[in-house]
Amino acid sequence: MKRKNVFAFICGVAIALILATIFNWLNPSPVVAQANTNLLISAATSLQDALKEAQPLFQKTQPKIEVNYNFGASGALQQQIEQGAPADIFFSAAAKQMNALQDKNLILLDTRRNLLTNRLVLVVSSNSDLKIDKFEQLTDTNIKRIAVGEFRSVPVGQYSEELFKKLGILSQVKPKLVFGNNVRNVLAAVESGNADAGIVYTTDAKLSNKVRVVATAAENLHSPIVYPIAIISSSKNLDAAKEYIQFLTDKQARTVFEKYGFGIAKAS
Repeated sequence: MKRKNVFAFICGVAIALILATIFNWLNPSPVVAQANTNLLISAATSLQDALKEAQPLFQKTQPKIEVNYNFGASGALQQQIEQGAPADIFFSAAAKQMNALQDKNLILLDTRRNLLTNRLVLVVSSNSDLKIDKFEQLTDTNIKRIAVGEFRSVPVGQYSEELFKKLGILSQVKPKLVFGNNVRNVLAAVESGNADAGIVYTTDAKLSNKVRVVATAAENLHSPIVYPIAIISSSKNLDAAKEYIQFLTDKQARTVFEKYGFGIAKAS
């Protein structure tokens, strides 16, 4: 009897171990099963360098959240999101595009906030002989080509159009305008000499040693340049997206943004 009992006990233990193994295989523990979360950020082109520099700082604190970017003109990104393109967060260079998504209930309203500010500047090539220090001088006959962002879809272009209208020179400069589909294209046109002058953000001008700033627009000549951020309504990674936005408001990220010339928006 004793041998039978021992044998039965051993068989029972073996069966229990087998069942436990099968159960664990079918239901792995959260630690083993937890995969990295992939966040996709649709962000304005002017944010590219600062966000990429800040990313390793975020990864140190959140190693299981992998961040990927889709950079472009804010208007183009807005249209992509409206058409169902995947994105977890939209980080725009203007309120207009964010407002459009909000009107269609495509963002989570309680996650929206203005994060950064910027300034509009007039740049010429570093070796340019132009004697210019005012936006009004863009009407001069010796200035043939002016690079600006596309008025309808590129925020820097929208601000530029507002500036031209406020100064009363839009009709005079219009024949000279060369349009770029994002702010970096505008900068490149001036750098390459394909435009005599261009209007970009101070942050973009700061990145280049091939251009020099000759004028900064008074802030009353255009809408406030703010960078709103919000989580997309269809995001499946809500907690990770909130962690990322929170990081962008922290001291480490702010230091990176300020290094690139951004201002920090006041809490609304």
